[in-house]
Amino acid sequence: MPNIHPTAIVNSGAVLADDVTVGPYAVIEDNVTIGRGSRISAHAVIKPFVEIGEGNEIYQFASIGEIPQDLKFGGEESKLIIGNRNRIREFTTINRGTEGGGGATVIGDDCFIMAYAHVPHDCHIGNHVILANSVQIGGHVHVDEYAIIGALTGLHQFVRVGAHSMVGACSAVSQDVPPFTNATGNRATLHGLNMVGLSRRGFSKETVSALKEAYKILFRSGLTVKEAVEKASASCGDFPEVKRFLDFVISSERGVCR
Repeated sequence: MPNIHPTAIVNSGAVLADDVTVGPYAVIEDNVTIGRGSRISAHAVIKPFVEIGEGNEIYQFASIGEIPQDLKFGGEESKLIIGNRNRIREFTTINRGTEGGGGATVIGDDCFIMAYAHVPHDCHIGNHVILANSVQIGGHVHVDEYAIIGALTGLHQFVRVGAHSMVGACSAVSQDVPPFTNATGNRATLHGLNMVGLSRRGFSKETVSALKEAYKILFRSGLTVKEAVEKASASCGDFPEVKRFLDFVISSERGVCR
């Protein structure tokens, strides 16, 4: 049986794996599933229609799966899906999705979401993402794998943050941040590639050089975006990372940080 503190409230419609731990005064409502090895700390609240994978740690006073802060929300059934081995620190708030946004908020695997962060409706957070203390995100935001968002940063709704990118602390991000780059400021602007992140993830020197060349062509050549993408693709498009970088820029609907 799960290890449930006597003061915790776990509704009969919740399904907990055998070794889940639930701390004092935590509340777990109906239509919640929690996978093996997960730990729910004191006073955490998990609302209906939440799926939590294995090995997650949800710290005290976190609010998981509350209804969206969206005036268009009409009470429809929607979900919050959380993957495996995530650490969700105290006072974090994560809302479930809306019908207009696909019906689900999704957190991947191995993420670290620090205290007081807010992940609202219809966001998609990839694997190995770090959201530092008090990161505040708007609805429908996509953050790709291995991205790091610095403390006290705000992300405008519908913004995309590319894989392996870094957003510095206290930034205000109103346009997309391309993968592999470093952005900071209010409003956020690019400051080259995320060299520390690329090094930590073991990208080859050849890949980093190709990304540098593509970045230089795209942002420092004076060409239009279309011209720069064509030139960068012709000169260094054989690298899949460069292709991903250029595809991200081409597909941006909000425009990218410059």
